[in-house]
Amino acid sequence: MKARLPQGYGGGGAQNLQQLARQAQKMQDDMAAATEELNAKEYEATAGGNAVKVVVSGELEVKSIDIEPEVVDPDDVEMLSDLIIAAVNEAIRAASKDKDETMEKISGGLNLGAMGGLF
Repeated sequence: MKARLPQGYGGGGAQNLQQLARQAQKMQDDMAAATEELNAKEYEATAGGNAVKVVVSGELEVKSIDIEPEVVDPDDVEMLSDLIIAAVNEAIRAASKDKDETMEKISGGLNLGAMGGLF
């Protein structure tokens, strides 16, 4: 007795697999291009009413820190430190959010698990 596959399941398996492989390769290429573009971007954040301005790269490296002279108080170094930390963290959050949103658009919301860390 010969088994029959339900309609739509016969043949074309290799073709479907090739199509899936092409789609995966395109997604990988798109993610690589997006990662390169995101890494080249810069993200700016301020704290203390623009008293401290920080710029980080898409690779999450601090590029610059600008401090207004009036917030440099030798008797209150802790406040200046807090403003710098706040601005750096906000710039990093902006870069991370941009990367997450871009990758989600490319992947169509797929959970890529460990593969997501490759990009």
